[in-house]
Amino acid sequence: MKSHATFRDPMTNTTSPTTSPNPEAVQCRPVEVVVGEKGVERAIKHLKRKMASEGILRELKRRRHYMKPSVRRRKKASEAARRRRKREKQLATGGRA
Repeated sequence: MKSHATFRDPMTNTTSPTTSPNPEAVQCRPVEVVVGEKGVERAIKHLKRKMASEGILRELKRRRHYMKPSVRRRKKASEAARRRRKREKQLATGGRA
């Protein structure tokens, strides 16, 4: 028998069924790798590749330290500016640089 938790929203004073009060929580299927005839070393390599492609490692690095919302906005803006400068530089040089 599965039990579901309810979360009471303090702003609206309503309850909503959820598994977690964290709105950023993402429910995903587990990452599985089958260890075949090629051995454990190959399976570990395959697991690392799979985790990188699904963005799990990036997410772990991002959640390692808390970042205030104001800092997050500044960082996002500076990253966008960096990408924009890089794109403008590539266009100015006439291709890939």
